[in-house]
Amino acid sequence: MSWLDPDDDLDDEFEDFDESSIRTRPNPKANRPRTKRRPAHEDAEIGRVLGVDRGRYSVMLDEGGSDERVITTTRARELRRTPIVTGDRARVVGDTSGVVGTLARIVGLDPRASLLRRSADDTDQVERVIVANADQMLIVVAAADPEPRPRLVDRYLVAALDAGIRPLLVVTKTDLADPAPFLAHFAGLDLRVFTSERDEMPVDEIGEALIGHSTVFVGHSGVGKSTLVNALVPSAGRATGHVNQVTGRGRHTSSSTVSLRYETPAGTGWVIDTPGVRSFGLGHVDPSHILAAFTELAEIAENCPRGCTHLADAPDCALIEAADRGELGAAELARLDSLQRLLQTFSDKAEGRDAK
Repeated sequence: MSWLDPDDDLDDEFEDFDESSIRTRPNPKANRPRTKRRPAHEDAEIGRVLGVDRGRYSVMLDEGGSDERVITTTRARELRRTPIVTGDRARVVGDTSGVVGTLARIVGLDPRASLLRRSADDTDQVERVIVANADQMLIVVAAADPEPRPRLVDRYLVAALDAGIRPLLVVTKTDLADPAPFLAHFAGLDLRVFTSERDEMPVDEIGEALIGHSTVFVGHSGVGKSTLVNALVPSAGRATGHVNQVTGRGRHTSSSTVSLRYETPAGTGWVIDTPGVRSFGLGHVDPSHILAAFTELAEIAENCPRGCTHLADAPDCALIEAADRGELGAAELARLDSLQRLLQTFSDKAEGRDAK
């Protein structure tokens, strides 16, 4: 038997204490729950990233149009892990007027047609992105002061071909030394070569090759790259330096990568100047792409057995057999040596990973 009186209605007694109107917090922090959905930003404008400076990006909008302007932007939070580099096609929202003091925001990047990268050395898997969407690479090297480095140029060629970029070569300071011995190293390559003296640079000839292209300039410090850029784009104002007479090394003058417009009555193009480097690691490159940089050797290597390493101890290697038969000239033998050095570096790196 219950001690409660069945005739009593307890609900009526507490009806003034209804809690249905109480507002509860959606989460302990009293804010809206996060969502992975992001705005589509369908109104975003697309522009070219010209340069990066301390977290701020210069972007050109309406390139070639009546409302062409350069604005200052920052990156959206969702892109904090995405590298944004010179040459990128960026999607921009916010204040895009370009008025001094305004700041827009990059909310996305268009797919890249090419991406030039390097690593600190051949064993470093961390990529350093240099430039996006370039279709040409102009390799600048001096005939002397500092001495030319054929194997560094080989590395530039490998990086360019791996990125799908057409390489060009300019040899400066040819009034100080004959560039022929150095250029013999690249005989047989599909490589357009320009030569330049201190007081006579082929500005018009080089400029003609830049029209309609986005060309990234690379080179060892002190080879005259910034001097050439200033001659092609007088408004560039890139700092120039000199070569240390004791060490034979050039002093770094360009500290950032920047896009500069090359303009002539015949047309326009983009010059992308990069800081001088003394090394160019290929840790990010697929070793199978290296042979493609050595065009004339790649043709001979078509007769190699499947999986051939092309190293000095590779059995039945068509390259080694051609060298033994005396079918390779001095220049081809030098390039075979350079190829094998690069391949050996990657072979040693692979063995090191397996040992771990």
